[in-house]
Amino acid sequence: MLSDVRPFMTFMDVEHSRSYIDDLYSSDPDKCLTSLICIKNSVIGSNRQKESVIAQGIVPRLIQLLKDRNRKAAIRLESVVTIGSLAKGTGEHVELLINCGTVPLLLDLLEENDPLLIDACLCCLRTLSQQDTGRFQTVYSHRHLQKLLSFAEPEENILRQSCVASILSSLCKGASEQNALRLAGAAQVLTNMLSICHTAVRVPTLTCLAAMAFENRAVAEEITNTSYKDTKVITILARLLSRDKPIDMQLEAARCLTNLHRAGAIMAYDAVITFRTLPCLVRLCQIEHSTPHRAAAANTLAYLTEVDSELQQTTAISNQLIGALADSLLNSNNVLARQAAFSAYASLAANDEDIRKRLIETNRLLIGWDGESGQHRHVRAFASLGANDEDIRKRIIETNRLMERVVDGLGDPNEGVRLAAIRCLHSLSRSVQQLRTTFQDHSVWRPLMALLTGSPPLELLSAASSTLCNLLLEFSPAKEPMLQQGAVQLLATLTTRNEPALRLNGVWALMNLAFQAEQRVKSQILTALGTDQIFRLLADSDTRILMKTLGLLRNLVSPRAHTDAMMTLHGPQVMQAVVLVLEGPHSPDVKEQALCILTNIADGERAKDHIMANDDVLKKLTDYMTHPSTRLQIAAIYCITNLIRQEEPGAAERQLRLREMGVVNILNQLSTTPDNLLYEGKNGAGAFSRILSHCCKSDP
Repeated sequence: MLSDVRPFMTFMDVEHSRSYIDDLYSSDPDKCLTSLICIKNSVIGSNRQKESVIAQGIVPRLIQLLKDRNRKAAIRLESVVTIGSLAKGTGEHVELLINCGTVPLLLDLLEENDPLLIDACLCCLRTLSQQDTGRFQTVYSHRHLQKLLSFAEPEENILRQSCVASILSSLCKGASEQNALRLAGAAQVLTNMLSICHTAVRVPTLTCLAAMAFENRAVAEEITNTSYKDTKVITILARLLSRDKPIDMQLEAARCLTNLHRAGAIMAYDAVITFRTLPCLVRLCQIEHSTPHRAAAANTLAYLTEVDSELQQTTAISNQLIGALADSLLNSNNVLARQAAFSAYASLAANDEDIRKRLIETNRLLIGWDGESGQHRHVRAFASLGANDEDIRKRIIETNRLMERVVDGLGDPNEGVRLAAIRCLHSLSRSVQQLRTTFQDHSVWRPLMALLTGSPPLELLSAASSTLCNLLLEFSPAKEPMLQQGAVQLLATLTTRNEPALRLNGVWALMNLAFQAEQRVKSQILTALGTDQIFRLLADSDTRILMKTLGLLRNLVSPRAHTDAMMTLHGPQVMQAVVLVLEGPHSPDVKEQALCILTNIADGERAKDHIMANDDVLKKLTDYMTHPSTRLQIAAIYCITNLIRQEEPGAAERQLRLREMGVVNILNQLSTTPDNLLYEGKNGAGAFSRILSHCCKSDP
């Protein structure tokens, strides 16, 4: 019979034969099933075939068949398998399936009692979740999460456990998903799954635990407090770092422990971090391992050591690691390897000069021996770039062209490599020597400026603008050419962005630029920002942005040689900004910065008139002299000190005015304070006495 051979016909037969499509809609279950099997076979392994079948509008019919509980079990099963095959196509195919409501349907089908259907639905969900790169948002309800976790218990089969772990790890894209999994009891279920001695289960389970713990302290702490048969999960994870375990398992266990540490659930000095996780990652970075494994290990190592100086020190003394990272960067064409090497180097380069020097002096750092080939080779010593010894640093850079590779990374077609290269430069830019020599030699500011003037992704723009902050410090040779290329306007534009990180970097860089800058530069900054934007920054909900804006204003009205000129041009706006902060519901840290601006203004010969003419500001100064916060009292007294300096014109009038406002009485009260910081700390007892004596003088 013809129907007997239909399932084995080629895709071209299905593509051009309307009868097979018609059979899919037939009321005859046998015809419908035969059509399904034929379509399923035709789409396996070819995106072009999937595209053609989807274009014929078959997906809604597959979903309809799947929903119909009155259909033969075989029809529903073949429908799920076909959808799973289509899900292995392109991103557009996945998008269509998700938009058709496939995921909620598959989750609901898990409530049925057909084991084969459940297995097929789990496999299909795993495929969809792995293909979904974050473009789509699929919300799993608490009921669905608990149902999925019920298939992950140790008594379930390996296929289901593996599927559930993969689905949940792909699902875990942010804090909301992490918290939802925690509430559903995922920590305990996943810990139990680590007892299953099967790589297909353990690896995705470790991946899921790592995703749950990433930058989420509450979830990370719950995971660390979870046990399986009285064995803490930390102990289980440490065992999975052993050399006898598969490399993928070691990597995922190390990543899980790393994320638990970075989330604050495990301390850096814990033995499982210093003596198990760190050595494991260093070992997996070595050249005997495959490039993908080395890249994954280097990326995790970079994240593990990124913020802790002791871990950085421990890592830095491993000359084998330095050589292995250098080999990945300079001798590998693999994008992931280059990106990982840049990232690891960025973490190591964040150390102090002593650590960099130790890296230079480490045995076999400059010349290494390759035991496999028996040939001498140069080892590119990443962290040597920041060493104290200029001759050694210069010799390594010139010989191995490492900085050229880093700069070249800024133009790499791969976004991940560009981002890692920028982060590497950011770490290097913390060194004064680097800014004055290597960065200048390679004109690093040019590609960074070019990148910022384009339309890079947010993460890349944030990293580049962070590096720019350091390039604009007063001792950086790049400062002047960057000014000529429009850096001020570029940074002022950043302060208007919706993203807090970019606003912060923009105002931070302007603050650095204003420090000890020429008056023309300061005027240029104020003109580019404008009064309205300064007020918007001062009202920003992000305290860091507010603090850097106050730091910018503080730099604009100092040193004393610039104070009068700046206040003559912009006095009313600056005073209004200070009052805005002093009257706002801000912390003592913030208000202290505002008082410091007033202190700088009071240091000017004519600028102090802006304070003396403002009764409201004077009243605030006297109020802060008796504030519960000692630091605010000190800041207010500093300002009073500058206002009443005896040797300056108008001192007598200012002293009289302050006496009338009760400053003398306040000072008399403060002179008996038991607070050593207030009386003897920043001001000193002698200075305190002079303030009191000046204010107590009789009228001239």
